[in-house]
Amino acid sequence: MAAHVIADCSSVSIGVGARCILPRGATLSSIRSFFSSGLMTSRVAQPFASARARAKNSVRTALSAMVMIALASCATYHPLPLATEPTLATKSTELATIVPDGPDHPAFEIDVKRPLRIDEIGILAILNDPELKSEAGKIAVAQAGLVQATILPNPVGNINYAAPISGLGAAATFSSGISQEVAAIITRGARVRSAQAQVYAVDADLLWREWQVAQKARQYALDIYAANLSIELTERERRLLADELAKVNEAITAGGMSLDSVAPIAKAMAGVDQSLVSLRLDRLKTWQALNALLGLQPNARFSIVRPQFGALPPNLEMLIAQLPDRRPDLGALRLGYQSAEEDVRAAILGQFPALGVGGSYGTETPSIVTAGPTFNFALPVFDRNQGPIAKTAATRLQLQAEYQARLDNAVATAHALVAQIHQLSADLVHARRANSKARELAETARQAFARSSLDQRTLTDYETTALDRALQVVNIERQINEDKIFLAVELGLGLPNMRIALSGGFCATPLCPRAAAPANAAPSQY
Repeated sequence: MAAHVIADCSSVSIGVGARCILPRGATLSSIRSFFSSGLMTSRVAQPFASARARAKNSVRTALSAMVMIALASCATYHPLPLATEPTLATKSTELATIVPDGPDHPAFEIDVKRPLRIDEIGILAILNDPELKSEAGKIAVAQAGLVQATILPNPVGNINYAAPISGLGAAATFSSGISQEVAAIITRGARVRSAQAQVYAVDADLLWREWQVAQKARQYALDIYAANLSIELTERERRLLADELAKVNEAITAGGMSLDSVAPIAKAMAGVDQSLVSLRLDRLKTWQALNALLGLQPNARFSIVRPQFGALPPNLEMLIAQLPDRRPDLGALRLGYQSAEEDVRAAILGQFPALGVGGSYGTETPSIVTAGPTFNFALPVFDRNQGPIAKTAATRLQLQAEYQARLDNAVATAHALVAQIHQLSADLVHARRANSKARELAETARQAFARSSLDQRTLTDYETTALDRALQVVNIERQINEDKIFLAVELGLGLPNMRIALSGGFCATPLCPRAAAPANAAPSQY
């Protein structure tokens, strides 16, 4: 028959180069049928056929197991439809109000049915700001990058079959092999450390965003409260002018005054009306901005408690010196720089030529077994990873300059705000004295008017002057308190210190594990 068939064509080797020799002119399908028919009666062929059957069953079992494992580990698709309608709350009672427990306090709920303090409004902004909710997805993306960095390339397998088409004594050949890339193993450590640093950098940056949103909400609440006071004082001034104008018109009708007396009062009223229009529009825009941070509809309203601010901390210079340890954005830049450092290391290690290492095993006859290692590698003649090395080095240099610029700006802004607060505080002292004096003069003018020693126009001038002085005090106080909020942002007051170990483990609390949001930190009281 075909007793000269001496190769076990069912053997599967693990390296390139294993061969089996098939009869000339035979196809793989015909040989398979020949073996399975039981027609091979040769003493040489019979044990070979039974070995092939056992190998075939083993291969089928192994392939089935591999397919089942692969299917079990595969991700499946789940649809994630977009929203079809807005989710804005119509009133404050619909907001998320439960603050998670933190290291220094248990969980608690903010009572939104009563007037809110500006610190509570800042916390509500963190819990409900739509943009912050979307920012949280960046952490998931960074964590996915970390997962990808830990994964090594899959081993590469190959199976080759060549059928003879000419030549005396030619035989079909079959070979298979498997190999693993080595270069990815060499750079894996640096890539994983880079991805870890990037996760912590994104986390710190989100903490900074939360802190900024909270302080922005506090500023808006402060501005709304101050605007209410300013509008109230301006409306009182307008009522005084309106009363004065009505009395002047009555006097003109009675023939006791000329028409020239109306002009200065009408001009003053026009200025007051213009101020009212500007104040009301600014307050409306501020309400809309605050509601956007809270996830509320633009027309939602709630009461705000009078803001209370304390004196500046006595240790300002020390707090400014601690900026790198307090500001999450600076921490994020430092971690980003550390990630860039690891990218440079990975790029330098990437100069190692691409190398694949594997092994081979095969049989040509029942008595001849071959095995051995296999190597394949790229010759670094042209590409020695110059591009990635230059790119990562430039990125590291850019982050270093960006960190220095951010630090310089933070320190300069903090000093500038402190100087502004001192200047405004001195101006406030003078404004309060002038306001007190104007109130005294207005009271004296009212007494004189009651004795008919003063005319109505002069009385109105004294009273409007007193209101203007009070409005000046309100504006200076608002500016001082705004600067205190800005200073709290610049100094990271109310946030716990960050401890970032750039030489060993990447970070400790509050950045890893997840830092408590500013809502959980002690609020800034100045």
